[in-house]
Amino acid sequence: MGYLAKRFRMRLPVIVMLLPFFILFFVFTVYPVLRSIWYSFTYYNVFSDAQFIGLENYIRLFLEDDVFLVALKNTLVFAVITGPVGYLLSLLIAWLINDLSPKVRWLLTLVFYAPAISGSAVTIWTFIFSADRHGYANSILLQLGILNEPIAWFKDPHYMLATIIVVQLWMSLGTSFLAFIAGLQGVDKSLYEAGAVEGIRNKWQELWHITLPSMKPQLMFGAVMQITAAFSVSDICIQLAGFPSVEYAAHTVVTHLQDYGMIRFEFGYASAIATVLFLMMVLANQLVQAALRRVGD
Repeated sequence: MGYLAKRFRMRLPVIVMLLPFFILFFVFTVYPVLRSIWYSFTYYNVFSDAQFIGLENYIRLFLEDDVFLVALKNTLVFAVITGPVGYLLSLLIAWLINDLSPKVRWLLTLVFYAPAISGSAVTIWTFIFSADRHGYANSILLQLGILNEPIAWFKDPHYMLATIIVVQLWMSLGTSFLAFIAGLQGVDKSLYEAGAVEGIRNKWQELWHITLPSMKPQLMFGAVMQITAAFSVSDICIQLAGFPSVEYAAHTVVTHLQDYGMIRFEFGYASAIATVLFLMMVLANQLVQAALRRVGD
């Protein structure tokens, strides 16, 4: 006990400094998640107290709610495509511009990052994929003879999800892209000299054996941000395809959650949707961590 008390006293200043963060993290993150999981086993709306109903919300979700199954399929397709592609695209572009002069690198970083923070993205892409002959996509495809008539890109269920995926990929160079730039700048340059002595002869070998292992924290951070963005997509779908979209072709788990939580006020059912989404993101995060541990091997 004396040894434990001594170690506790030694670490007391650190504990005191970290305590405010842990309190805020528990109150605003851990507690809401646990509370939401509890509500997922209840019938709860704004007009009555929560009533425990066991697994009824989950049974309804997977066996009775056809719209949720469509939303789940759309979300998985969206995440499988935009998550890895957006992640690799961010890393590749960051790597390509890393060795440029500081001024050029700063300018290109701003250019590539701008779409992620631009409020005009919806306006630009609405014009590009306009449903008439004046939209750039329809105009070019009509001139090339690929189309005979214009396509309503954001209203036709056959093209809606694919078009929104294109828009999301254009906007994917966000926070993870900046993290990769910072990670690349922080790699110890002497490691490349040591690698050359050990037999590394080209840029790809440098990337795999030196650069990526040296920036694993940034790789993990970027992966978490990309997973979150891929699974929580909703605003861009609503803005481009409407809410609800035609035949629910652009309906996602988050838009389904918004429907039941913010419009119908079925908080228990919405909590079940949120819990399923949370578990999906945790599983994806574990898979990514397992993959990143093999980087450099």
